[in-house]
Amino acid sequence: MDIVDTELRDASIRTTFVEANGLTFEVDQCGDGDKLAICLHGFPEHSFSWRYQLPMLAALGYEAWAPNLRGYGKSSRPPEVEDYKMDNLLADVGALIDASGKKEVVLIAHDWGAVIAWQFAIEKIRPITHLIICNVPHPGPMIKLLKDSWAQKKKSWYVLFFQLPRLPEWMLGKNHAQPVADAILNSSVDKSRFPPEVLEVYRRNADQPGALTAMVNYYRALIKFRKTTAVEDIPKIEVPTLMLWGEDDVALTKESTYGTDEFVTDFRIRYLPRVSHWVQQEAPEACNVMIEAFLTGEEIPMAEWELILTLPDVV
Repeated sequence: MDIVDTELRDASIRTTFVEANGLTFEVDQCGDGDKLAICLHGFPEHSFSWRYQLPMLAALGYEAWAPNLRGYGKSSRPPEVEDYKMDNLLADVGALIDASGKKEVVLIAHDWGAVIAWQFAIEKIRPITHLIICNVPHPGPMIKLLKDSWAQKKKSWYVLFFQLPRLPEWMLGKNHAQPVADAILNSSVDKSRFPPEVLEVYRRNADQPGALTAMVNYYRALIKFRKTTAVEDIPKIEVPTLMLWGEDDVALTKESTYGTDEFVTDFRIRYLPRVSHWVQQEAPEACNVMIEAFLTGEEIPMAEWELILTLPDVV
């Protein structure tokens, strides 16, 4: 059974398989430009989550790739927790870039993909021209916030829950992984963006044998193999960076974005009020306009209500 019904996405998007870092990756591709835009999805998602951005990026002259990360979709699904260590995830992205043969690369990422992307830029795994992050904080501000904010600690409870053996998979896998679809819908603001046929993609993805264990293993490896680095020792990112942030995120507070400019020398952020964690799917029109402006060197517009709040008082 196919995970994605082709009629749910633009006909210009094609799916292929790419060998990289000793694994096979299922990759949605769009366009044939001489530059690469690689889009990394989050948990518990799928490359399908970039369906609105791939055609836009192709129109800008990029060959746009949205791989299913290891363990997701029809990509290889290694079985062990250690297979999902950050070093392996970074190597996957580097190898995918190498496989593309492109010399100019833009990295775009959401949720777990953004966790990887931040570290990819910090460690300079491969040269990139632009970094675009959706709804995941830079590790520096996040480390600070987790020390001081009970609000964020409460929102992050699930990370500790995922350290338990088997129970998370059992709970998420009930009724053929229907809780995965329910979690996305229930945490969204504009539920019209997640009709049953869209949620079915994520349910089918999670319902594959071994898929939920692979997804949860990202969190297990994050804790089990975490590296301790003092905040002040985190290297600054010098790549131009744009952060898009849906303000109604159930897992991450807006405060987790504060102070990011201390860690990124060329940083812009745009907040999207009344938009959830699933920002590029729930507000694709606004996100696409902002991404396009950033990549083409134009002024990045603000969301409508953010703009109103920043206008001077009229006498």
